[in-house]
Order: sequence, then C-alpha cells, then structure tokens
Amino acid sequence: MKSDSNLKEIKGDASFRKFFRKKNKDFSSIIVRSKKEKKKDLLIYDAINKVLVKNDILAPIMYKENYLNNYIEIQDFGNNTLLKIFKRKKIDKFFYFKKIIALLNKLHLIKDRQIKDFKGRKYTIPNYDKKILIKETNLFCDWYIKKNLEKNKKNFNQKFKKIVKKIVDNLKMKNEVFVHRDFHISNLMLVNKKLGIIDNQDALIGNRAYDLASLIDDVRFKTSSEFKEKIYKYFIRNQKKAKYTEFRNDFEILSILRNLKIIGIFTRLAYRDGKKDYLKLIPYCWGLIDNRINENKTFIDLKMLLSENFPSKIK
Repeated sequence: MKSDSNLKEIKGDASFRKFFRKKNKDFSSIIVRSKKEKKKDLLIYDAINKVLVKNDILAPIMYKENYLNNYIEIQDFGNNTLLKIFKRKKIDKFFYFKKIIALLNKLHLIKDRQIKDFKGRKYTIPNYDKKILIKETNLFCDWYIKKNLEKNKKNFNQKFKKIVKKIVDNLKMKNEVFVHRDFHISNLMLVNKKLGIIDNQDALIGNRAYDLASLIDDVRFKTSSEFKEKIYKYFIRNQKKAKYTEFRNDFEILSILRNLKIIGIFTRLAYRDGKKDYLKLIPYCWGLIDNRINENKTFIDLKMLLSENFPSKIK
C-alpha cells in the first residue's frame, strides 16, 4: 500500500490487522491491511460481511480490493462503538441491550452457509465442532499455565484437558446457527441510529448460546450479576422453541470455556506480541469464571483443579 497523506492509522484490535481511515472531502473509508493472516482478515472477512448484508444486517461493505498488496477498502462506520457510548453518563444500557438481543435473534435466523468471496471462490462457513472448542480452551494451558504455574505443569495440563473434553461432551444443543464468536459491545457500532457489527471474520455455525455468553460475560465491560441475569431473561423470553434447562447448561459451559480461552489469548498477546495491556483484563476473566463455576455440577472437577492451583482466583 502506497503512502497517502489522506490516510490516518486508527486503533486496531487484537489481530495482526492494521486499520487506516482514508478521507477525501466529504467521504471517508477504512483501509484494512493484513499480511500474516490475509486470507482470514481480508477474503473471509468480506465474505462473512456479504452474508450479513444479504440478511439485512449492517456490516461493512467492500469498496475495493487489492489482495495482491494485502489490503481492502471498506465502509467507514465511524467511531461510535457501544462500549464508548456506555461509558457516558445517563445512558439507558438496557435500552441498547434490547436492540442487541434483536440483532442476535436476527443472526440466528441466517440460513446462508456458502458465499462467494471477492476472488470468485465459494466460501463455506465451517462448523464449530468439538475439536475447535477444545483446541481453543486449551490455549489456557498453552499460554497462561506455561507462564503462571510454577510446579506440576504437565500433570495440570493432562487433568485439565481430560476435564475439558468431558465438559464439552456435556453440551446439549446442536451447532445450527450463525455464531459471530466475538459478539460484544466493542464490536457493535451505532451507525445512523442503527446497530452495525464488525470483526466478523471468525464466524462459524455453532451453538445458539455462544454469542449470548460472549455478550453477557464480556471481559471488557463490567456489569453486575443482576444486570447479567436481566439480559439473559430478556433473551429467553423471546425464544419460542428453547429448552430452558438445556440452554442454561450450554450457556454456562460456553461462558467458562470462552473465558478460559480468553485468558490464554490475552497471555499470548502480552508475551508473544508485546501487548501487555491485555494482562489487566485477566483478573475480571477469572471473576467471570468464578461467578459461573458453582452453577452447574458439570464443573465440579474443573473447580477442584482450578481452586487447588489458583486458590486466590477460584474460591
């Protein structure tokens, strides 16, 4: 990508991508640049955005691609993430969460499983199978345990992986809906009074409870247990076919597995990529796990293992 005085780098996310705002008179766009993971960050990102737009969900439209030179140019949604909006005083957060739940329900109605990418090739949205879920959860061992457990790492890892497999086997619902996989208020934007969604490249076909767990037990945005339950109940009230016991079981399992994964990812970001600020978020991840771990008998062995090795985290 050539140097351009109209380009201004903007804050990115945890990926290898870089983002630039391009301004020309009254029009602005975003340049997304990626070299290391460019298939996912450019090709698949745009393909998933096309699926969303096809289903009347606001996602960035691509204006131009230059895959050879590692970038695409997409629609600019501005700077108003819901996270920024929620930091303002006198905001009725539940008003927005009701809108978010409506968007989540819309995501769950998506039937498209295939789309052509901008190279004309068919992209099929993969299934969020047990292997992927287990591999992601094991990032906790690969990074956090490696850095933070002084003794018996091998023994801990063996026990942890056996327990995680057992927990995953206890999931009740099918993988049958579009799952964003990073569905939280940092990736939701207010665009002309409508909710838009970004960071869509990791979408899979998975469990109906996953994105709700991501939204409610959001590591970047602290809320009370009462508020979390209020959002959960609002979602459930709008589900006509939900088997409530099964849904609650899967919601709790996926919340804990997701936050174990996040602890691993944040540790990796800090030590591999030099993004030390992510370490500040890990204590709240532990709090979210601690908050859920007593709610389901499936977690008895996991709680024992974690509380033995991290007694200050799991009580």
